Amino acid sequence: MTSLSEQFYTLISTRQSDRGYTNEPIEKEKIEKIIEASRLAPSACNAQPWKFIVVDDEEIKNKLADTTSSKILGMNHFTKQAPVHIVIVMEGANLNSNFGSLVKRKHFPLIDIGIAAAHISLAATSLGLGSCIVGWFDEKAVKKLLNIPKSKRPMLIITLGYRAKLEIREKRRKEIDQVASYNKY
Repeated sequence: MTSLSEQFYTLISTRQSDRGYTNEPIEKEKIEKIIEASRLAPSACNAQPWKFIVVDDEEIKNKLADTTSSKILGMNHFTKQAPVHIVIVMEGANLNSNFGSLVKRKHFPLIDIGIAAAHISLAATSLGLGSCIVGWFDEKAVKKLLNIPKSKRPMLIITLGYRAKLEIREKRRKEIDQVASYNKY
């Protein structure tokens, strides 16, 4: 039996950005678990500055995928393959989070959304799904397509689906001494 720690490190080592999916639909129970994982993500001052829009309608999903693709740069053409997209919309933060953002000159809602996106991706991996966090998209088109109020901003789109390729790619990362140190820079 593997320990919780071993399970966690297996999870983070097998999570990757998947850019190819099968056409197998995702079970509603899995989508609900993923949304629950994102809902439970921590946030500065418990502001929870997000709304998650699950897009699983084929027609809407394909139009949403079109907002991510760039013919000039040749990117994100894989998004139409994914049967589900989750759009993370930045909502207003609470007074304490906003005050902290102002005083510390850090926009805490952006950090919080990053944490929620990580929860989504890790939850997807734990359920046998692939995911990819997409930040390149036409915001105005997304807002119009999904009826997002003008005062709100879609920050990320996360594609979900069963991976077309099951192998886990080798992670190319900087050496640990390049990214971490003890007691000083």
